Amino acid sequence: MFSLLNHRRAVLLMIIAAVLWSSAGVMTRQLDAARGFEVTFWRSFFAAVFVVGALRWQQRGRVLTKLRNLGPVGLVSGAMWATMFCCFMIALTMTTVANTLIVLSVAPLLTALLAWLLLHQRIASRTWLAIAVACVGIGWMFSSGVSHVSGTSLIGMGIAFGAPLAASVNFILLKKAGAQVDLIPAVLVGATLSALAMLPFSWPMQASLHDVAILAGLGFFQLGLPCMMVVTASRALSAPEMSLLALVEVLLGPVWAWLGAGEIPATDTLVGGALVIAALVFNELVALRRPAAVA
Repeated sequence: MFSLLNHRRAVLLMIIAAVLWSSAGVMTRQLDAARGFEVTFWRSFFAAVFVVGALRWQQRGRVLTKLRNLGPVGLVSGAMWATMFCCFMIALTMTTVANTLIVLSVAPLLTALLAWLLLHQRIASRTWLAIAVACVGIGWMFSSGVSHVSGTSLIGMGIAFGAPLAASVNFILLKKAGAQVDLIPAVLVGATLSALAMLPFSWPMQASLHDVAILAGLGFFQLGLPCMMVVTASRALSAPEMSLLALVEVLLGPVWAWLGAGEIPATDTLVGGALVIAALVFNELVALRRPAAVA
């Protein structure tokens, strides 16, 4: 059983990871020419570079050995990371950011259901309540920005659904096999698969040196590093708890757009964000008071 101290550290790691994830929107608004598939390619490419460097430093160069030790579970986890990386950006090329984020917000509910079905894990009432309140809050945040769902937009939202579904499956894998297999190299597999999948659609490349520098930063600090932190945090957090804490990304995205791109958040965003914060704080305060309880 993990100690209270380890649980607190894991919660902090998960929150930091979500904060780093949330920077994607405001950073991509600083790009000159790179768009869509090319953004995904460069971001995934640099994430792979970062993870290779981190693994070489941590494992003293034994990267290939770590990859060989992944096994089937690690490869599936890598495929889930790749699905998450690709589906998010593809969806944004077909539907609005608001529509995409609303679809992503179903991840905690999917994760709780999968944990219940596959891990036979009893989900505490407080977590179900927190998930419900957070979903209401996120729906409220983006209610004023949801556009009319055209045929193309509907397809985009269907593709976007691959991201929370893959994330939920990945959280389950991290809990089921994370104690036996080091799944950090699976992030490298995911980033590599994502870059290879997006490469054919990225031509002709239009990114300037300015764009490449920004995308390198995104690959290192918005994708590679936080994904590795999530794998580490999974050792002390339940799958539903990880998914719930990941909603910090959706909460902070509009805040960074406001501070960094001058997009003033609507009242709905502020009210919905307050609900999400309340849900997260409630869930974690109860968890700290009862560290041995189920999530």
